[in-house]
Amino acid sequence: MNAKPYPIEIEPVDISAYKVGNTGVPYVTTFDSGTPGPHVMVMALTHGNELCGAITLDYLLRNDIRPIQGKLTFGFHNVAAYSMFDRADPIASRFVNEDLNRVWGIDVLDGDRDTEETRRARAMRPVIDTVDLLLDIHSMTNDSPALMLCGPLDKGRDLAFTLKSPIYVVADAGHAAGKRLRDYGGFGDPAARQNALLLEAGQHWRADAVTVSMDVALRFLRHTGAIHEDVFHAHINSDEATLADQKYIKVSGPHTIKSDVFTWADDYTGMELIEKAGTVIGWDGDREVVTPYDNCVLIMPNKLKTKGHSAVRFGHLMS
Repeated sequence: MNAKPYPIEIEPVDISAYKVGNTGVPYVTTFDSGTPGPHVMVMALTHGNELCGAITLDYLLRNDIRPIQGKLTFGFHNVAAYSMFDRADPIASRFVNEDLNRVWGIDVLDGDRDTEETRRARAMRPVIDTVDLLLDIHSMTNDSPALMLCGPLDKGRDLAFTLKSPIYVVADAGHAAGKRLRDYGGFGDPAARQNALLLEAGQHWRADAVTVSMDVALRFLRHTGAIHEDVFHAHINSDEATLADQKYIKVSGPHTIKSDVFTWADDYTGMELIEKAGTVIGWDGDREVVTPYDNCVLIMPNKLKTKGHSAVRFGHLMS
């Protein structure tokens, strides 16, 4: 895909200094405060072309952000894909063989599928299994407002609302193509103490995505008790009183692409509110794709339009 229409306002950072780490897993570093507390993790580069997370983690590491309780882990996920990033075709480095955010089902992790991404997930798994609270930083192809994917459980929604940012909190169950990291293990178990959020910080290569990523990561670390309030304010100039009220959107389900040719009816970028049920928003082969109910929010319409993947998720605006 020719990526010239995409704005590229940021550059990939050199993460080679973090290759060795201290966990036995390349590009994963854990700091132990020596006092009781949760194991908190901030993850970047689950997709190799999502630069804002790498920039954020590099900043946190260089500025000696360390936990005051429990453990704090910083992880760079699909570094093989990240190493392929090319400004001339920035979409191409999303993954090497397959989407690393679709391989977190136990059947895949314990199976015999052998790709760059399954190998990386299996290497990461022992670390992930010790994490209590996870923030997985992503970005989007479209120029859509930032949103937090909190998963289908109340505990995810509640955690998202404690951060007060971004404005949109979206509850969804994931994708037919495979399980996401934020839904793996205890993160997806309503009875487990583990909890996870997936931040979509904005368009992949907009400078604003870095601003959102940094802000939310520091809010997450403050809320989890990993850092003091004064450390937060030393790095983020934030007036809590000016934050807009968050909006909660509950996804009823995705439209999963069935054919080899998918066409959109309009240039949707995300968060459009379609007033009438039955409105045609696209065609999956010869089949019309319509909104399932009135006042339907279009969540992250997929411009890559790959068979077997979600074209869009339909959402109810709850608050």
